[in-house]
Amino acid sequence: MPFIVVTLVAVLTADVLLLVRPEAAALPSGARAQATPKSTPMAQKQPRPRTSPPASQPATVAQPVAPLSKLHKPNLFVLTRKPFTNELLQKVAKLRGVRALELADAASIMLDGKRVQTLGVNPSSFRSYTPKVTAASDPLWQNVAAGDVAVSFVLGNDGGLALHRRVAGPAGTLRIGAYATTGFGAVDAVVSKNVGRTLGLPHDNALIVSAPKTNSATLRKAILDALPKGTQVAMVNPVLPQPQTVRQNWPAGSFMTGEQLTVALKAAVSKLGRPYVWGAEGPDTFDCSGLVQWAYGQAGVRMPRVTHQQWVTGPQVPLAQAQPGDLLFWRNDPTNPDYISHVAIYWGKGKMLHAPRTGDVVKIVPVNTRNLAGVVRVSPMAAGKVR
Repeated sequence: MPFIVVTLVAVLTADVLLLVRPEAAALPSGARAQATPKSTPMAQKQPRPRTSPPASQPATVAQPVAPLSKLHKPNLFVLTRKPFTNELLQKVAKLRGVRALELADAASIMLDGKRVQTLGVNPSSFRSYTPKVTAASDPLWQNVAAGDVAVSFVLGNDGGLALHRRVAGPAGTLRIGAYATTGFGAVDAVVSKNVGRTLGLPHDNALIVSAPKTNSATLRKAILDALPKGTQVAMVNPVLPQPQTVRQNWPAGSFMTGEQLTVALKAAVSKLGRPYVWGAEGPDTFDCSGLVQWAYGQAGVRMPRVTHQQWVTGPQVPLAQAQPGDLLFWRNDPTNPDYISHVAIYWGKGKMLHAPRTGDVVKIVPVNTRNLAGVVRVSPMAAGKVR
């Protein structure tokens, strides 16, 4: 086994958080200091004034959006069964290292026929917790405040939800006002709290915690100890002990066997021509990471579900050393340039097998190196530990 340079990395986000459906209660967010944000192409039109929206659209009252102030790096995402009370918020705020908190409403809703994990937010304050490019877009947050839904770049670009298109929601139609990946793992849509009320989102059941100088694992345990039973806490941009870069000769058995690779590749190629469907996990339709999870599962390898989790299922290797069955990853998301947004299976001889996007099918094509983040050699042991 050749020497491989490996950076030990922590799991970024727990996407197994179960976002619930409807319930009650609300707490105001504080105003922010002024700054001068930049416009971006993520929301290409300024919001329209809305006085009497059509019956098919949730009625909203647009609130002015405060300019962007200081950015807060989100480190933990907390989900509770009941709304946060002031008492519970104070318990979290007093924990060592906590710098800032932001309440949100969280639920899984049907959008354009797809089940989408959604946040209802205060655009003026929540924007400070998103990636810099997203946070700085005034048109984006003005559109959200005016009643639009902002969807992740992956859901929009790969899932076929074009900007400014109207799509079916739980309470009529919603306009896709912007692409805005929040950086919170499986969250793929954001609306204002006003729109969230019409959609039936539970009130104040989610909390974003910024604690940039505190060990996230330690703080996660403290939050779970402080909050009621049933609370879930995911690490986002975790602050953990400094990872070490080690030069290691991986022992035999660390990676997939030749037999496992053959099974996984045969399973993947058997799905050529099957349509891409955002969020689909097979066996007849797939998105990019769903295809990887299904194919490797046929070989007995337990792969996590989404791209940024699959990114940490083994060591990175140079593209020139890629072998059939390695995974290729891309950072294509302009709203969150660090986010891993696409995955493909290396087929060999400069080719890859993948499920591209809505309107396309599973296919084998030449490897595209634009925005390529890297190549990962899957370790079943490492994959099984990703949560």
